[in-house]
Amino acid sequence: MAEQLSTDDVRKVAHLARLKLSDQDVERFTGQLADILRYVEQLKEVDTDAVEPLVHAVELTNVLRDDVPRASLPRDAALSNAPAADGAYFLVPPILENA
Repeated sequence: MAEQLSTDDVRKVAHLARLKLSDQDVERFTGQLADILRYVEQLKEVDTDAVEPLVHAVELTNVLRDDVPRASLPRDAALSNAPAADGAYFLVPPILENA
């Protein structure tokens, strides 16, 4: 790493991230961020010329069930856990004035 990370750098990043850090936090994060930046510098040394670019590090496959029509939940069962119902519908408090 060409430059040493300073506490002012950490304070600036914290300010940009809208974080309030105590002086103790600034000291701790300065060391932690410096360690991370050193590790990134090590990663830059790895030869990746023969590595094909990836979208994801792990191959992803969507597992979806077939969209098959089936009977819906009976009305009584659906309304049984409702905090308020009138036998046919869910009752909810109004959210608009004068509604």
